[in-house]
Amino acid sequence: MNTSTQTAQQPLARRAGAGGNPFAAQHRRRMFRGDLLTVIAWSSVAAAIALWLADGGASGFSTPGGTFTALGIVAGLAGMDLVLLMLLLAARLPIIDGAVGHDRALEFHRKLGKPALYLLLAHGVLLAVGYGMADGLDPVSEAVSLWVQVPDMWLAYISILLFIAVVVTSLVAVRRRFPYEFWYAVHLLTYAAVLTAIPHQFSVGGLFAEGTWQRWYWLAVCIGTGAALAHYRVLEPIVATVRHQLTVSRVVSAGHGVVSIEMTGRHLDELAGSGGRFFIWRFLAPGQWWHPHPFSLSAEPVTFGADGGGRLRITVRNLGRGSAALARLRPGTRVAVEGPYGLFSSASRSRRKVVLIGAGIGITPIRALLENTPFAPGEATVILRGHNQSGLYLGDEILDLCQRRGATLFHLTGRRPRGVSTWLPESESRAGYRLASYAPDLAGSDIYVCGPDAWARNVLDDARQAGVREEQLHYERFDW
Repeated sequence: MNTSTQTAQQPLARRAGAGGNPFAAQHRRRMFRGDLLTVIAWSSVAAAIALWLADGGASGFSTPGGTFTALGIVAGLAGMDLVLLMLLLAARLPIIDGAVGHDRALEFHRKLGKPALYLLLAHGVLLAVGYGMADGLDPVSEAVSLWVQVPDMWLAYISILLFIAVVVTSLVAVRRRFPYEFWYAVHLLTYAAVLTAIPHQFSVGGLFAEGTWQRWYWLAVCIGTGAALAHYRVLEPIVATVRHQLTVSRVVSAGHGVVSIEMTGRHLDELAGSGGRFFIWRFLAPGQWWHPHPFSLSAEPVTFGADGGGRLRITVRNLGRGSAALARLRPGTRVAVEGPYGLFSSASRSRRKVVLIGAGIGITPIRALLENTPFAPGEATVILRGHNQSGLYLGDEILDLCQRRGATLFHLTGRRPRGVSTWLPESESRAGYRLASYAPDLAGSDIYVCGPDAWARNVLDDARQAGVREEQLHYERFDW
């Protein structure tokens, strides 16, 4: 077996007594928050429709034309509510991030895109049919008439086109053809789409009509969503950047095409325990300040000053033009920071034991997580995967941590077999090894996986086949 095993002797800092599970209550609270947020999200759609009915909307179903119009209004209400939910899911609210994690929040965000667009398209088509039946016009003529006669209706049409552009560029096949910056710029149009959709509600819609319950609901939802976006996407990053005052101290090689960027700053004690979670970094150097980088820490912050001053580190691999430029950063470069985000940390623990699995540059968050996650000697297994020993980045540091903390360490190197869907090297795969071969008590463990997407899916599938529940699997994508 292609392994290297180590044990050591440090006690667990936080325990709940022999045989107890110190993470069970934490897990239940997090699951409850996730369920509650789901109920609130879908209740908001129901509330939007119910308030419209309460304000006399049901009377519109009395005629054929009125029925089409009423259905169009319902589709528009539901569609706009989903769009606002999408914005909240992308706003990086701590309550959402702490309950479901950044990647799941964005996954829900993407899944709502198509339904929201379909509802908004249905809104426009059904209204054109309904108004046309009332005016004796066909839907196309009615749509042209609305464009000409209603002063701000053209903004509604622009809004639909912007929503279509956002949804189309979110499709995986389309998204991969463009750099992140282009995709990000297009998605800023979502805000423009929402703003251009509002004016026609005052002229031909009734959402903000005085004396209605809808008015107060939509004012609260729109203002609340805007405030959340302004606070967590704009104000919080500015405050964090000013407070921590990060600057690059040095850039050192950590392997072929891999560098560690060390930074110094203030109040870094506030970031302790963030190992595994990721930050958005912007290095304020010419040609780079506009490029956001989602990287995890590769080591816990070290503090040594009364103001929490100290140093922290990220380790990055040359995977493209943006990350390649980071190797040329100069000491003294100022750094803007957002975060930490995600649930790739002990905050998502549900079991006493833990299995940490990393491949390639995904090993670096595993190193930071190993440093700060609580476990007793013998309760942690670390598996590092690479094509060869040089691909086990920060391997010496991880070996030292495993020796000091009492974790079992496996090094798995070699090529994967061709035509076989596996995460293991060819020799181990042919010998019939599985994840349970390295960590027998998977049912009593949380499993953290970080590495290339296809490889990670194979690891997770192996764990599921061994009977591991979804709540025990932790894999957070840091890409876009």
